[in-house]
Amino acid sequence: MGYEIAEQFGWAPPDVILYPTGGGVGLIGIHKALAEMRAMGWLRTDVVPRLVAVQAAGCAPIVEAFERGDTEATAPADPRTVAFGITVPKPLGDFLILRAVRETGGTAVSVTDEELLATQLDLAAAEGTFVCPEGAACFAALARLRESGWLGESERVVVLNTGTGIKYPDTVNTSGTSGGAAVHQV
Repeated sequence: MGYEIAEQFGWAPPDVILYPTGGGVGLIGIHKALAEMRAMGWLRTDVVPRLVAVQAAGCAPIVEAFERGDTEATAPADPRTVAFGITVPKPLGDFLILRAVRETGGTAVSVTDEELLATQLDLAAAEGTFVCPEGAACFAALARLRESGWLGESERVVVLNTGTGIKYPDTVNTSGTSGGAAVHQV
């Protein structure tokens, strides 16, 4: 993903990359790829994208470890979220995820199931795009980061959606409001 992002941006990577983080291997791989390209001189800029690990509030071990300043995550006692792709209580590469986020000046953000479901519905209605709950979590986090000022209006951002919403038919109800989704418990 890191190589593809760099290539798609003409070898001048974006300012920020948001990634739905369960096991975190995608985020770890992006960080590694960008470091390799930088070492080989392939990138046309010294900009290092700030990596953002996005999790659901019901299972946010990376966010909690990041906020505490820890180098490893602690599994939550009762992990629950509708976004089962990011329901990973103790990622094996937790220390690598946290290192990647910190080394790039990034951050870790959690959003509630209500926020990600509302965002999923909004994207479907406004854009005709039925993203997975994990991707919707990233779009909800993007809005929060913009509102807080952490993310500037002129910054170039990549938001990764790792699946299709069609795999989650219970996340959108026919009444036009979010909610009613089954919560995945590990």
